[in-house]
Amino acid sequence: MISVGTDLIEIERIRRSLARYERFRERCFTEAERAYCDSRRNPAESYAGRFAGKEAVGKALGFGVARAFAWQEIEIVGRPKPAVRLSGRLAERAAAVGAASVDLSMTHSRELAQAVAIASGGD
Repeated sequence: MISVGTDLIEIERIRRSLARYERFRERCFTEAERAYCDSRRNPAESYAGRFAGKEAVGKALGFGVARAFAWQEIEIVGRPKPAVRLSGRLAERAAAVGAASVDLSMTHSRELAQAVAIASGGD
């Protein structure tokens, strides 16, 4: 099985969410993700990349709607190549569809962050 998910988000939208919603960071990102993003020169870019990455992974696993899983069930770790750690319902879903691994690529410009996820395995 091979399945692809992608997402594109405006960095300014994430910047506004970080400023406006007190619990946005805690609801959507793990402690390790927050520590990494907050250590960067432009935290909103890193948060946006990870947000797009989580959306892309969810889509690759068949969860296209954000409310179908808890945001922290997808943790994006590692540098320079990001790796994906799944837990909870997303880990169960990955096992059920035969996704042994999820490969993730993230990038951003000044205005946009994009991610592509490829779930594969089984066959």
